[in-house]
Amino acid sequence: MALVTYQEQDAFSLITLDDGKANALSFAMADGLDSALDQGFESGKVIVLAGRPGKFCAGFDLNVMGKMDADSQRLLRRGADIAGRLAHSQTPVIAAVTGHALAMGALICLSADYRLGCRGAFKLGLNEVAIGMTLPWFGIELAQERVIAAHAHQVVTLARIYDPEGAAEAGILDACCAPENLMAEAASTARRFAALDMPSFAATKARLREGFASRWDTAMARDFG
Repeated sequence: MALVTYQEQDAFSLITLDDGKANALSFAMADGLDSALDQGFESGKVIVLAGRPGKFCAGFDLNVMGKMDADSQRLLRRGADIAGRLAHSQTPVIAAVTGHALAMGALICLSADYRLGCRGAFKLGLNEVAIGMTLPWFGIELAQERVIAAHAHQVVTLARIYDPEGAAEAGILDACCAPENLMAEAASTARRFAALDMPSFAATKARLREGFASRWDTAMARDFG
């Protein structure tokens, strides 16, 4: 079973995560996602990143992260590098948040240019503190860049978990729609973004995020040396 699939559409590249379970970011899923992003960035098209129905991404594979060893640090670095690829993408990245998005799943949301969620009994947020983990510096920078300031302490330090509507208010998502409309809305948004001038998009995004880019490099050095 392929954990990550890549499909090139008319105006965008669709990348779908599906491990048949909670969509935890394992080494195998990271490999598949990196490969799909290589193809997507090579195409130069808008990227739509989706999960399986009901599950966007439950975070890192806890079978690895729970060991707190060299493999845990290696997987953390893989996640950080993926978040960095998304956050610094020179074409728009849309997260079609198909369900639960926790921990690294929420950080992937924060890395995307536009985050479209679906209404329902889904949990979104950074639950690291609740499960005995300190949020890495790269996660802090993503949260400070995208989370609404009034919610930042609740999201990061108090590990508040939101429903999709609350996540949109907090800045984890940008908008919500009915689950049955999610992929159509994501495709429509991708086509709208595809009409942008991509060199202008990339240059303007770089200017807007110049400070973030510098802080990101510092965060990565603090996390990984």
